[in-house]
Amino acid sequence: MPASGFVSLIGAGPGDPGLLTLRGAEALASADVVVYDYLANPALLAHSPSDAEHIYVGKKAGYHTLSQEEINALLVQRGLAGQRVARLKGGDPFVFGRGGEEALALVEAGVPLEVVPGITSAVAAPAYAGIPVTHRGLASSFAVITGHEDPNKEETALDWSRLATGVDTLVFLMGVGNLPQIVEQLVAHGRPADTPVALVRWGTMPDQQTVTGTLANITERVEAAGLRPPAVTVIGAVAELRKDLHWFEDRPLFGQRVLVTRTRQQASALSTRLRALGAEAIELPTIEIAPPEQWAP
Repeated sequence: MPASGFVSLIGAGPGDPGLLTLRGAEALASADVVVYDYLANPALLAHSPSDAEHIYVGKKAGYHTLSQEEINALLVQRGLAGQRVARLKGGDPFVFGRGGEEALALVEAGVPLEVVPGITSAVAAPAYAGIPVTHRGLASSFAVITGHEDPNKEETALDWSRLATGVDTLVFLMGVGNLPQIVEQLVAHGRPADTPVALVRWGTMPDQQTVTGTLANITERVEAAGLRPPAVTVIGAVAELRKDLHWFEDRPLFGQRVLVTRTRQQASALSTRLRALGAEAIELPTIEIAPPEQWAP
């Protein structure tokens, strides 16, 4: 039987490739195969070896490349085959990423693993929109809540009465489709209708889009803006701070997409600079530099 491999469950962060952790980059650099999600920025694949296998297992509303059970089986199969597997998951593996389920499947199969935490969009997307989830005088607590519970549940697991009035800042992930129901439940359980709200789509990315309002009008504003998933919903007084703190969208190249055609070795520094200015840098090397001994005959 082949020696057991190793699986790294890596948090890819919220989207900006610069927010990957150093440990995450190290694990990718030693991978034989990278299994990555819809919300994991494909630019992160550049951290893996040139001969590493890349397997996309993305899931989004209405379309799953593989079921969760199939993804679990794939990780186990590759680990038992002796491969080093980098499982690249958007945000943090253990924050609504079903990383716990994958970890349990690996443990049950006897495959060694590690968990590399990532920056969750629950705090990163608001931060890039100019919204701190806590702020002295405004918010001493925050909660991260799923906006899309398991549809097979007979009843909700959320205690709306406590969420509505017991936490200063509420951050909903995956809740765009259920926004009307979320608003209805919060207002019905005591959250004032004039509470500030912000939805941040593709937070930390050059095409980040933010819609603001209150519980009384946010549903209509989101619909008018045509906002679609993925988006983070922030509810609470801190959402008002965006008026003064919208730093990311003020960058000179925000919203621009730039094609970088330099060699892979040369592209990194330019891409880093472009991203710092707010642009999306797409690397597409048109030439490759190699010593004569590597030239094809």
